[in-house]
Amino acid sequence: MNLKNIYLVFLLLLSFQSIFSQKDGYWDKERATTKEIIVSARDRIVVKTDDLPTGTTEVVFRITLLDENQQMAGSLVSVLKSIPDPTGISQGSAGAVFIVSKISGEDKCKYAVFSKGELATAYKNTGKTDDACLVQDTPVSKDAKRLSVDKTSCFKLNSNAIWFGFESKNWIMNQKIILEVVPWVDNKARKGWTIENRKAIIEQCKTSNLAQKMTNSDDFCVCILDKIQEKYSYFEFQKLLSIERSKAFKDFGASCFGETSVSNATYSGLRKEAFNFAKQGKYGQVITKLTTIINDGKANALDFNLIGTSYLLTKQYGKAIKFLNEGEKLDDAELLIKLNLAHAYLLNDNYKSAKLIYKKYQFQNVTDTLSWVKKTKQDFENFKKVGIQNDNFEKVLKLIEK
Repeated sequence: MNLKNIYLVFLLLLSFQSIFSQKDGYWDKERATTKEIIVSARDRIVVKTDDLPTGTTEVVFRITLLDENQQMAGSLVSVLKSIPDPTGISQGSAGAVFIVSKISGEDKCKYAVFSKGELATAYKNTGKTDDACLVQDTPVSKDAKRLSVDKTSCFKLNSNAIWFGFESKNWIMNQKIILEVVPWVDNKARKGWTIENRKAIIEQCKTSNLAQKMTNSDDFCVCILDKIQEKYSYFEFQKLLSIERSKAFKDFGASCFGETSVSNATYSGLRKEAFNFAKQGKYGQVITKLTTIINDGKANALDFNLIGTSYLLTKQYGKAIKFLNEGEKLDDAELLIKLNLAHAYLLNDNYKSAKLIYKKYQFQNVTDTLSWVKKTKQDFENFKKVGIQNDNFEKVLKLIEK
């Protein structure tokens, strides 16, 4: 197969790949580096790329040595028009890039790539490549590779530039080297949201009142981070006034918290904690957890029943009546609430109101297996265990056991 056919097959493969592989970014052809370098015989030279755009996560470079009067057949930028993202180029083989570089000279050179200007300068003076992040120690007439933030120390995210050092292997004549470097800009990274910046937002979120209500706030805080990244670049967000940033957190937090998965998980976690505290007899903690749910307007009838029970067991009978009445409005058929309401009236010295409730449901079950009478007896025993006594306990039992 001749070179022309290879080229056509290559373009067809790239076109097919572009349908199934699209990355969230673009080749920044406007800020690509293309330099023609003349290296004196047996000399070393250092070349800095043009400034890399913010958000550069990968670069593809091509090096071509030309004989006198030779011209490039096609620029690297034009080649990359057919490549949808950097995954189409594999570092090491680099075939996808230089297969269309149809021309090169007889000369060869060595090269190395550096992350800092001072390291490149040291290479120029000494020829040592110990601090290089990429070394081509076998002389080549052309080469191409991909460098990635994730896979090389050549540059960090939002690095300003990289440096190429060339060493001529022509002992007599000057060499002409064409260096081409094209950056790939990630759409998210170009907004300045580095790992460190994202972590800072997550940590700030975790200290918020909403996040502290949750047993696990990870999903909630990631949701807020996503919304902030979508609306602002990191630099825009940092320029906001403190009060504006606080409002953004509050607004995005309300939006994320309103999402069913986050909201339901949060309140489910609070209910579970409240139930566990109730089993341990830590009724103050139960009240704290359930108050959060009630204040957010997310309480159900059983939440009101449990907080009412906790107020009863901590001898706060007026509050117990208040919250049990609220629970009764939500579910008038829930007999556990009605029984606790009778207890609350009884302990709050309102025997008359208590008697009406005790008598009304005396022949019913509060659950599928527990009778109203048996549950009343259990509750009176629990009251005695925590130091709650009432002269009317026996009177009530005689009333409902008739």
